Amino acid sequence: MRIVLVGPPGAGKGTQAAFLAKNLDIPHISTGDLFRANISQGTELGLKAKAFMDAGDLVPDEVTIGMAKDRMEQPDAVNGFLLDGFPRNVAQAEALDAVLKAEGMELDAVLDLEVPEDEVVKRIAGRRICRKDSAHVFHVTYNAPKVEGVCDVCGGELYQRDDDSEETVRRRLEVYHTQTEPIIDYYRAQNLVVTISALGKVDEVTAKAMDALKK
Repeated sequence: MRIVLVGPPGAGKGTQAAFLAKNLDIPHISTGDLFRANISQGTELGLKAKAFMDAGDLVPDEVTIGMAKDRMEQPDAVNGFLLDGFPRNVAQAEALDAVLKAEGMELDAVLDLEVPEDEVVKRIAGRRICRKDSAHVFHVTYNAPKVEGVCDVCGGELYQRDDDSEETVRRRLEVYHTQTEPIIDYYRAQNLVVTISALGKVDEVTAKAMDALKK
């Protein structure tokens, strides 16, 4: 299957992508991984991306599209793939369609993870990270530490990252609504969109997604 995964920040896309890719036996292709791999390997596209990033500029769509195209052409993607974080806007969605069409392929589904905005804010703004070890992550509601502000594992101070503040989260949601959400209507016109609620336990959301994709 060839799937695009879309949803607002805080919808659990990365977590669901990993589980779905494993269940479907297809590679999980995320924008972040594409950038890291190309930059670390010093590819032509990676060098171009790094130059823009070092200058504090956005990486142009054509560079991101080029990376995605190269990755989708790898042997492990011959039977499909799950795209996470790409396409990020309608221009990228149109470019993806063109790339797939040129290769005689097409998407099978666009999985839309739906989460109420207040829940997104609650999920992200409630995160607390350990200063001693950032792998120790807690949540004021869903995974509260035994002692407020103190890591259960190592006793380190728990803090809220600047990126997790409510103000920043709401700005990120505005960007999502403006830039990325329009691709849902773009794909809905192609009858590809499958929308599920991303509320509930991780395994429950995965099960819902698998059932929806099978249909």
